[in-house]
Amino acid sequence: PHASSGDIRMSLFSAGDEQRISAAITDAERRTSGEIVVVVAAQSDGYHYVPPLVGAIVALFVPWPLIFFTQLGLVPIYLIQLAVFAAVTAALMPVPIRTTLVPMAIKRLHAHRRAIEQFLVQNLHTTTGRTGVLLFISVAEHHAEIVADKAIDARVPAGTWKRIIDDLTDAIGKGKAPDGFVAAIAAIGAVLAQHFPPGTQDTSELPDHLIILP
Repeated sequence: PHASSGDIRMSLFSAGDEQRISAAITDAERRTSGEIVVVVAAQSDGYHYVPPLVGAIVALFVPWPLIFFTQLGLVPIYLIQLAVFAAVTAALMPVPIRTTLVPMAIKRLHAHRRAIEQFLVQNLHTTTGRTGVLLFISVAEHHAEIVADKAIDARVPAGTWKRIIDDLTDAIGKGKAPDGFVAAIAAIGAVLAQHFPPGTQDTSELPDHLIILP
């Protein structure tokens, strides 16, 4: 699969927005034999390893000033070290905090990995003619991505998906996420219709509704 990505800041949709986006998917698929699936994930990874990792690093430095500048024995120092580890780990455990601590490159890697995972989970790789397209959003990672199967990627000019993602992220940045999604879906549908017009017996193979994941 081929992917293009961009950063986003967004909140989840209202029920009315979900219905509008699902309707946009249905409308776009009427014009093409391709399949479009839209997935919005709250986050692509829990990053539960981050708080204990940071806690362990901080705790490693705790004994040295205690050894050189106090008269404490090894057992009290060890207990203080454990307490610092536990306190730092607990303080960093809330989702917004631990997600903020992760470098952007790592978050993008996790988001891209989940996009590819969803491409497979949603069976986009099994569509007739290999014409599946996934529009994937990961909220916590501020990441948007289009993943297209090989039959589409072979025909779509380079930069097409990036322009659609750029327009989507721009709309989201202006607080117009639903409008951005509807426009992105229409743009994807137009690209598919150009190269993969609807067949005489074409039927929708995959769900047309917006898929929201935790």
